[in-house]
Amino acid sequence: MISVDHLSKRYGSVTAVDDLSFEVREGEVLGLLGPNGAGKTTTLRMVTGFLPPSKGRVSIGGFDLLSQPVQAKRKLGYLPEQPPLYPEMTVRRYLGFVAALKDVPPRKVPAAVGLAMKRTRLEDVAGSRIATLSKGFRQRVGLAQAIVHEPPVLVLDEPTSSLDPKQRVEVRELIASLRGRHTVILSTHILPEVSDVADRVVIIHHGRTVAVDTPARLGERLGAGRTVRVEIRGAGGASGPSPGDVRSALAGLPGVSDVNASAALDGTLEARVETGPDADVRPDIAALVVARGWRLLGLTGEPRSLEDVFLALTGGGEGSA
Repeated sequence: MISVDHLSKRYGSVTAVDDLSFEVREGEVLGLLGPNGAGKTTTLRMVTGFLPPSKGRVSIGGFDLLSQPVQAKRKLGYLPEQPPLYPEMTVRRYLGFVAALKDVPPRKVPAAVGLAMKRTRLEDVAGSRIATLSKGFRQRVGLAQAIVHEPPVLVLDEPTSSLDPKQRVEVRELIASLRGRHTVILSTHILPEVSDVADRVVIIHHGRTVAVDTPARLGERLGAGRTVRVEIRGAGGASGPSPGDVRSALAGLPGVSDVNASAALDGTLEARVETGPDADVRPDIAALVVARGWRLLGLTGEPRSLEDVFLALTGGGEGSA
């Protein structure tokens, strides 16, 4: 549905986006993830035709964005980081205005506006002036204007960046409800947002692609091991061994790369065991704990998180463009 091919954007000697390529399949939600300044907004402005590329091409639904801009843009709904709202208008009037701008036939405008408000849960504020709405509701209005003409493709730039935690959850739920009906590109630097709603992730840094895959497979591709969480208590309900005892015992197991251990107030000791690639040390841990006469209260494995992958690929720093 969307093809981005060797896209670059330069401002004099500064390269904001450098040879970026990826594709988005029909009905897919793609997360464009990167630190602040990584080039996400610049990329989306080129994908939507608001900014011409210095090099490369974008096609939307088979239409080239530069040579067939009208056909390509008709397939797009766009929510920029700051929603393009008219505060003096009511929600219903504003969405009707946007629908007309986007060539919705006049007889179909009321139904299109009603459906957009229903899908974004705006029916209770349809007659309210946009200036009186909270940030969360204004963001919903911005999302409604992007979908009012039922575009097959949605491009959403940092849709929850200025919202409080409750509002972020609400907007994420709305975005998740669009899956399948629309092909979505979602730009964000908020990791839970990608984990919650995206089918695949493109991680960019300094304007370049550093990884493209599902959130779950990114850790595997990096050769990430697992974090094994171990809970231990001394035999017969006695106080547990010292953190140093557990750390030295577990660190000697094959495949273990690091161990962090700490004691709780109730005498329980918890250890986080980091393993190397392809290592499953849980059977060895269980055998060691039993052999030492300790009580094993818990033994769980966790895949490497998207946050770990993101920090590993970007160095945890800010982008430059």
